[in-house]
Amino acid sequence: MNKYLLSFLILVMAIPTIADGHSNAEKTVIANVEAYWDARNKKDFKTVVALSSKAGMLGTNSDGSFHKPNGVQTADEWAATTPENAGVINIFGSEAHQLTNDVVYSRYYAEGLVPDGNGGLRPYRTRVTSVWVKEGSNWVVRTNHFSSAAYGGVHQTAEGDFED
Repeated sequence: MNKYLLSFLILVMAIPTIADGHSNAEKTVIANVEAYWDARNKKDFKTVVALSSKAGMLGTNSDGSFHKPNGVQTADEWAATTPENAGVINIFGSEAHQLTNDVVYSRYYAEGLVPDGNGGLRPYRTRVTSVWVKEGSNWVVRTNHFSSAAYGGVHQTAEGDFED
């Protein structure tokens, strides 16, 4: 009887270790969110594009500008539009929630330093929600929505924010 009780207790204690409440898709998306920002910080734009939907990206920035049109991104475009002193963005509090077999919603905070327009850097903080879709066997980001959480201010609008 004691060995059955011991076996039962070991099984019950192991369940939280085995089942953390996240699907494989959610775990993959959280890892991909981290990989996406790591690649942006390292200016590894091939990886940024590989983690983005081939159907294009839909985006909304935290600067109060209008929604961005759907755009298929390229590594060359990222390289041409990323300032030399692009700063570093770190992510915090990542969550992912699988909505369907091929759609995962994620949200997290992004914080770091971004160009101030005068050759320097300034603090940046935003909330990010994104939708990740399964394309083939890969989870890729289809849309990002940035919502200001920046020390009571917002991102400074730049001319490029209004270009199609």
